[in-house]
Amino acid sequence: MLSANNLKKSLLVLALATTLAACSDNDNDPVVEEPVVVEPIVVEPVINEFTITFSNLTAGQPLSPLSVIAFEDEAPWTFGTTASVGLEMLAESGANEEYLSYESALAAVSAEGGIGPGETTTVIISVEDQETLNLSFAAMLGNTNDTFTGLSLVDVSSLEVGDSLMSTTVAYDAGTEANTETAETVPGPAASGEGFNEIRDDTADIITMHPGIVSNQDGLSTSALGVEHKFDNPVSKIVITRTQ
Repeated sequence: MLSANNLKKSLLVLALATTLAACSDNDNDPVVEEPVVVEPIVVEPVINEFTITFSNLTAGQPLSPLSVIAFEDEAPWTFGTTASVGLEMLAESGANEEYLSYESALAAVSAEGGIGPGETTTVIISVEDQETLNLSFAAMLGNTNDTFTGLSLVDVSSLEVGDSLMSTTVAYDAGTEANTETAETVPGPAASGEGFNEIRDDTADIITMHPGIVSNQDGLSTSALGVEHKFDNPVSKIVITRTQ
């Protein structure tokens, strides 16, 4: 028969064994690790910035605010093709809101205002870096029916910061309005006519080289324009500098 002391020792050993067994079972339980949250890496887009210097080289033609459009492939206008409604509005009135809404534009900006003969203005355009990046330019010669100047496509993909490109521009006929030179149809300060008219009455209906104005002193008695409004090519100078 067990003594009281031996009974206490036996109960203590049994309790210790039970505790060890429980610990042994807990060691076999799977370890649940907290999931590691990986924050996504945000890559900031590379922004290219170009400063455009636009100079009016004519003696008597105000130019409308310069429109600049950045794009990849298809230019907003091309020599020998039919002008869009946006270009028609720009070439007939100088208004460029519709033109700047070109659906393939990566970015589009307008100079703050038109520039007079001999004047220069500056405009800045910013656009995300692209493998292929082109700029297009357009501005109206105000004292005409539908004459504009600009550059259809300039590839600026390889320009490094600090690099510049320079080009002069010629006068184009948008092919959307007959060159009547009447006071009713010339929107510039020489006549203050209506500007844009949705009726296209030019038989060409394509963008061509402009032959120049005739004027009321050189055989077109109904013309609102004088010899002081005549122009020669080049019409303007454009300098493109990558500044960022």
